[in-house]
Amino acid sequence: MSAHGYRRILLKLSGEVLMGDQAYGIDPDTVARVAEEVKAAQDTGLQLCLVIGGGNIFRGMAGAAKGMDRAQADYMGMLATVMNALALQDAMRHVGVEARVQSALGIEFVEPYVRAKALRSLEKGRVVIFGAGTGNPFFTTDSAASLRAIEINADVILKGTRVDGIYTADPEKDPSAKKYETISFQECISQQLKVMDMTAFTLCMENKLPIIVFDMNQPDNLRRVISGEKVGTLVK
Repeated sequence: MSAHGYRRILLKLSGEVLMGDQAYGIDPDTVARVAEEVKAAQDTGLQLCLVIGGGNIFRGMAGAAKGMDRAQADYMGMLATVMNALALQDAMRHVGVEARVQSALGIEFVEPYVRAKALRSLEKGRVVIFGAGTGNPFFTTDSAASLRAIEINADVILKGTRVDGIYTADPEKDPSAKKYETISFQECISQQLKVMDMTAFTLCMENKLPIIVFDMNQPDNLRRVISGEKVGTLVK
């Protein structure tokens, strides 16, 4: 159990985290670093599962999706998340972590999402990576992360992004923006702070599932969050 008292966590990564310095795609060095960080987190005795976005692959094709039917574009995005999940699974194998990919879309060579199987894998000390979002168009991977976290009784969602927390305004545009250490769900809504999309956010709020937003590009941040250090912003 971590210093926070968490036993099971869901790590939500944006696809962009896997790009490294590239404009889009998967950077092998970055994926290897993420795998090492997940291993370090798991070595503390935590049960870990992941949801990864698809922006690093799909944004590279965004031009092709212009004018495309929204549902069709969403299915392409879901397939991009499965590619990321498989890349991360392979990187984890290299560092000695057994990971299972479960897809919400039927793909013959990928295990389908089955809640009981996911729970069994977690209990056996495997990392579970949920691919293909919720399996439905019009839902984001944030919604998938919230849904899966609630289904598997996770204690917290760790949202690894390229920003080190939640601010009063966009820190890149407003140098006077202040960072929150802790903020309530209601404050996020009243101040219209973009933590997740509203569907995902409301799911977390209704199920009293805390969210920690932190910078995944800072090496060692994941371990620091888990060990109870003041990293990122806690929403509760």
